Amino acid sequence: MMQTFKRGLMVGLGTTWTLGKVIFPVTLLVGILQHTPVLQYLINAIAPIMGIFGLSGEAAIPLVIGNFLNLYAGIGAILTLDLTVKEVFILAVMLSFSHNLLVESTVAAKVGLKIWVILAVRLGLAFSAGIIINLVWKGGGELAQYGMVAKSEEVVTGFFPIILDATQRGLMGILQLAIIVIPLMILVQYMKELGWLAVFSKWMGPFTRVLGMKENTSTTMAAGLVIGLAYGAGVMIQAVKEDNVSKKDLTLAFIFLVACHAVVEDTLIFIPLGIPVWPLLAIRVTTAILLTIAVAFIWKRLELAKRKEASYDH
Repeated sequence: MMQTFKRGLMVGLGTTWTLGKVIFPVTLLVGILQHTPVLQYLINAIAPIMGIFGLSGEAAIPLVIGNFLNLYAGIGAILTLDLTVKEVFILAVMLSFSHNLLVESTVAAKVGLKIWVILAVRLGLAFSAGIIINLVWKGGGELAQYGMVAKSEEVVTGFFPIILDATQRGLMGILQLAIIVIPLMILVQYMKELGWLAVFSKWMGPFTRVLGMKENTSTTMAAGLVIGLAYGAGVMIQAVKEDNVSKKDLTLAFIFLVACHAVVEDTLIFIPLGIPVWPLLAIRVTTAILLTIAVAFIWKRLELAKRKEASYDH
């Protein structure tokens, strides 16, 4: 049993190092950018097009902050604005599809996917959802009543304090990663060696097959669904190595997960906004399932067409 623990620990440390090299520089960069005019420039640039999503110009603030930083920062920004229930719900749906873009997209690239695919899917879903909800929902014109007051953060000024603050955030990011990833990798190692993972894969089999994937993607799917893309990437990298997950199945799994990851946490953190979270969860899960099935179907048709062409050539 001790050998299993050691193997899991070594995998956990290796994964933390691999992902830490991605998360630290990105967090450091974003932490510095926060104190420059870059974010404000982006907010000013996209404010005029907010009307397409049924949002006021100031709603660009949480949208940009949430995508550059994370969901918590985006929600914190929403809490400082006087927005309608409809605006808050549209922002919540858009941010649930696309948030923390820099870190999560870079991590996805580390797993072996093209960054532009992840960005296209996440931003495409966010923009489409905003436009559709705006067109379909005619109510929600009353002012949103927030269940929690936003905490005012201390403003950091000066070159060295800004660098120090950004460095601390980067190191905290790695620490959080280690706290989650290392115990998780040890647990996964035990599950693997005790045969529980094989049972879990079989249990997940029918669901992954419906989505056009093989059973061996179950560990990747479970990690992303429960703990999200950034922290789940550790388990995913290991699963891809050990379970021989194909490029096609990995791409399909990520298309599902970019639409619907960390389903419990990412749904619950919207409760302080005073909006119904069940419709939010239903939109994410339904979109993820339909999108993945559609991509798998098109992929299969293209593969069949290629095989037919190859057989004609021979």
